[in-house]
Amino acid sequence: MEELIESLLEKTKKMKDRYDELTKEVSDPSVIANNSEWRKIAKERSMLEDVANGYDRLSKLHDEYKLCEKEYHSEKDNDLKAMFYDEIGQLKTKLEELCEEVKILLLPKDENDDNNVIMEIRPGAGGEEASLFASVLAKMYQFYAEKNRWKYEVLDLSETELGGIKAITFLIKGKGAYSKLKYESGVHRVQRVPETESQGRIHTSTATVAVLPEIEDIDVEIDEKDLKIDTYRSSGAGGQHVNKTESAIRITHLPTGIVVACQDERSQMKNRDKAMKILRAKLYEYYKEQRDSEYKQNRKSQVGTGDRSERVRTYNYPQGRVTDHRVNLSSYDLEGVLNGDIEQFIEALTIKDRADKLANV
Repeated sequence: MEELIESLLEKTKKMKDRYDELTKEVSDPSVIANNSEWRKIAKERSMLEDVANGYDRLSKLHDEYKLCEKEYHSEKDNDLKAMFYDEIGQLKTKLEELCEEVKILLLPKDENDDNNVIMEIRPGAGGEEASLFASVLAKMYQFYAEKNRWKYEVLDLSETELGGIKAITFLIKGKGAYSKLKYESGVHRVQRVPETESQGRIHTSTATVAVLPEIEDIDVEIDEKDLKIDTYRSSGAGGQHVNKTESAIRITHLPTGIVVACQDERSQMKNRDKAMKILRAKLYEYYKEQRDSEYKQNRKSQVGTGDRSERVRTYNYPQGRVTDHRVNLSSYDLEGVLNGDIEQFIEALTIKDRADKLANV
């Protein structure tokens, strides 16, 4: 165990020193005056805080353990020696538990875990039934956001005449929202009897969920020269105009060909701001995937990779069952899940993700 402790202390000491350095910088008046620089430093410091605290706790407990061992070996009185022996055992148990905690803290942390999240839901196979299922999923995430006291804000919405969704993009604001919802990416499948089905046959339909962290201006630089911006009239289901002004916005990022649109607001400026939020998130993901493409080709598949082709969960209405295929976990409270009770799946996926990473340490 001593070898493990020394190794962990060595690794965390470097991060603790960096944390202390950033703590000084974040209080420097010249840094405070530069808002973007201050935010970068504060973000890095926040990511190191848990590890720095872990180093302090491990170092202190290790010192107590070594002192107790020293006292035990030098003590002549048998009663006191027995007391020190018991204390050594207790400290050793605490050290073993703390070492496991610190090992987890040293796992690579997603720098976007504390960010707000932008989610896109689109119907897949199944026609109108898939559009209706997409609407059900959007409500499920809205309910989940409300349970966590997060803010849910629609950025763009296109509906069908029957109340389904052609596409929806929404923002969930809350600390740690991305760390929770990033595992929701993928293909969600529903098995149920559609209302239009006269013979009671069960149909299988799908919807895709994409999860992106909301990215700040300082993380992605966008040159206005690279943007093609079109305006058009917002329209609702069936082609009925929401308003008669050209308030809807479509932005094309020319270098990548990425297109985003927003027509949810009556104000052209508000729609532009929302479209830029979506564009920043998509560009961040685009460039990140380019950087990681070689690595992704060689790595083992992991939980929550965000691959849209991955079937992640099935919602079976006749059986009242929801099954997450990545962790082989089923819930027979379909109504509760659709009302936002998805924490059990998120916890199981988080644990599996952590276990997979620990296995590769």
